[in-house]
Amino acid sequence: MTKKEIERAFIKYVKEYQDLNGVIPHVFDQPPTALEFLQKCVHPNRPALIKGAFDHWPANELWTDEYLRMKMKDQKITVAVTPNGQADAVTYDPKTDQEYFVMPHEEQMTFDSFLTHLGSSSQQQKEQGTPSSSSSPAYYISLQNGSLPLEYSDLEDDIDPDIAWCSEALGCQPDAVNFWFGDARSVTSLHKDPYENCYAVLRGEKTFILFPPSEYMCLHESTYPSAIYTPSKAGFDLTPSPGIQVPWIPVDPLRPDFARYPRFKYAKPMVITVRQGEMLYLPSLWFHHVSQAGENGVIAVNYWYDMNYQHAMFPSMGLTRRLVSEIIDGQPTLDMASDDDDDQ
Repeated sequence: MTKKEIERAFIKYVKEYQDLNGVIPHVFDQPPTALEFLQKCVHPNRPALIKGAFDHWPANELWTDEYLRMKMKDQKITVAVTPNGQADAVTYDPKTDQEYFVMPHEEQMTFDSFLTHLGSSSQQQKEQGTPSSSSSPAYYISLQNGSLPLEYSDLEDDIDPDIAWCSEALGCQPDAVNFWFGDARSVTSLHKDPYENCYAVLRGEKTFILFPPSEYMCLHESTYPSAIYTPSKAGFDLTPSPGIQVPWIPVDPLRPDFARYPRFKYAKPMVITVRQGEMLYLPSLWFHHVSQAGENGVIAVNYWYDMNYQHAMFPSMGLTRRLVSEIIDGQPTLDMASDDDDDQ
């Protein structure tokens, strides 16, 4: 087969999945049973919006700024700081005329200091009109891999330790529970995770732009040299991390550049806005871009359950990546083991 024939075969594969499944998520008006969750979501690997999943959590009433300040006291927390809210994203550096995968600068501060910074940034947004117009840094609580028990253990009693019907369906407990707090300036770039993800929004709302694993070829994944934001007198500099290459997706689904990324025209996004009091089930290996909005900031908690690596989907994704990267794009194999487990 020629390169063009392989690309046409992938396009047919993408369209066949789209025709069979569409872009409308399943909506549960009440929490599903474990069996319903398996049948409608996990087995077909399809997202769902779940209402009433955590109505019983004390956090729904308790988690005001004043309460969070009181509970956290002088506990130091890790906060991602960027000039523009774009962390863990492909970013162009005019100084070197090169694109990098850029990680945030991380600062240790008290929760009270974080709220002060967040309030200052939010006030600038209101005065200047749009999130992107603010000149102050963006502050985002986005530490992963178990941030809730690691840095917010005083808040654990306000929520459930797991999502009962999800734990029963999957036959395991969460691998990690994470706490998120930010504002409209912080946006999560398009990526995927090897987790079954139950994402609960407790304040504000988050909009997820989703693409199934079958649309991988539409997303133009490539490798980029790694860099990190470092504070400077002028604001922030990009400091390269020598010898480190990161596979990442450069497409911004809100402003796609079809000239650079022509295959993206075949993608059909599923767009889900998760409002306060609602939960999103995000299946493993689904690509997702996340934005958020809320007058008083946006708070969320998510539960990561390890995906089933025995499922054919995992090696199938590896095969797809090798075919697209090596044959269609003519670049080195993108090793799944090198992926960052990053999320909104």
